[in-house]
Amino acid sequence: LFAVLVTLYEEPEKPDSALDFLKHHLGVSAPENPEIEALRLEVAETKEKYEAVLEENIKLKAKVKVY
Repeated sequence: LFAVLVTLYEEPEKPDSALDFLKHHLGVSAPENPEIEALRLEVAETKEKYEAVLEENIKLKAKVKVY
């Protein structure tokens, strides 16, 4: 921790968030990237669509069994 704080102190261009700097250098988490957030949103939407298709599939299979 001390070494990371020294690195922050010696940084010529100070970061916007010291906490994010510490997290990044300690390996706690990567800085958030707008592209990553967009991909997370896309994954969530795809999961919702998948669930809807599964439900529709079950309903159609039930209809086929009736005939």
